[in-house]
Amino acid sequence: MISMNALLDIKNLSVQFDTDEGRILAVNNISLSLNAGEVLGIVGESGSGKSVTAKSIMQLNPDNTHYDETGEIIIDNENVLRFTSKEDLKKIRGGKVSMIFQEPMASFAPAIKIGKQMVEQLLLHKSINKEEAKSISIDMLKRVGIADADKRFNQYAFELSGGMRQRAMIAMALSTMPKLLLADEPTTALDVTIQAQVINLMKDIIAEYKMGVMFITHDLGVIAQTADNVAVMYLGNIVESGPVKEIIKNPKHPYTQGLIDALPDIDNLDAPLKPVPGSIPSPLERPPGCVFHTRCKIYEEGLCNNEEPQLKSFSSNHKVACLKVDSNE
Repeated sequence: MISMNALLDIKNLSVQFDTDEGRILAVNNISLSLNAGEVLGIVGESGSGKSVTAKSIMQLNPDNTHYDETGEIIIDNENVLRFTSKEDLKKIRGGKVSMIFQEPMASFAPAIKIGKQMVEQLLLHKSINKEEAKSISIDMLKRVGIADADKRFNQYAFELSGGMRQRAMIAMALSTMPKLLLADEPTTALDVTIQAQVINLMKDIIAEYKMGVMFITHDLGVIAQTADNVAVMYLGNIVESGPVKEIIKNPKHPYTQGLIDALPDIDNLDAPLKPVPGSIPSPLERPPGCVFHTRCKIYEEGLCNNEEPQLKSFSSNHKVACLKVDSNE
């Protein structure tokens, strides 16, 4: 997953937040890399640090955020964690990087027509006039499969169905032709048929524009259909990473195995669902040693609760952070 000419290169990223209860660690020393034309899936339960990682790239985390000084997020040979001016931030927010959120109503101002919002962001990032911006916006709405795009251009977000709003949000994110697209749970709120359409649409656009995509979800089924590589996160740590087919066919970390076992078995519909036991701990009460040991099926007292595992190579591109991975063959 690491490339000398990576579109995105995250190195040793740690993110903490100041709260009334104290400073909490949300992302713990993670490293990721993404190339142009590649889809990187980030998988994990709520609270695993997926969205915080994506928002760090866009510098959208709140004011109480602290980044470790050794961490880097490199885009076009620049560390975006060092950006402070509005001009620098404008280069990545909607320029080089666009983001699709889980809930499209959070992305559109309810009192401003969709078309006006699309035109405004194009004028902000491109050297074009209003007519050109309008033409690009309507064309992109058509590209994402919205019928009567001219009409939808002049409507408000609340006038569109959920699936149509999601398509409009994708159109808005793609209209500036970003190098990197961050998709944060973009299909979670959609029904299955619309979800499939949106996934196919994104795959077509990725192939056409050769952009890099970070696809964040808790759904391994979606990742299996879309991603080239996957990183599995748990409580701010990457516990396993590698090519998506290898991770799904040959998961090594007990957490990844639990996520896959929790998927319904379509060959045996009477089989009971098998959730990962327990629940993810609060960041304020991070377990010592391996953060997953409180829910692990191969937990060893004295080892797993004392020593923090490092992400190490299991095979050429497959990495696992588990102290017992060798004995779990």
